[in-house]
Amino acid sequence: MSREDIMRRLELLRVEHRDLDSAIAVLMAAGAGDQMQIARFKKRKLRLRDEIAQLEDALVPDIIA
Repeated sequence: MSREDIMRRLELLRVEHRDLDSAIAVLMAAGAGDQMQIARFKKRKLRLRDEIAQLEDALVPDIIA
């Protein structure tokens, strides 16, 4: 995967992460939100965060100090 591919994938993941954050906030504010749906959104958000971290690490070159 090239650097440009990683950057594009990171942007898509960040947008999805923000969208999930907004959806969770709306469901929680409504009070009538399905708790299982909120939990699924939160789990998905955590998986996205992990993938974002892995891709960001892939962009940083390994430097032996």
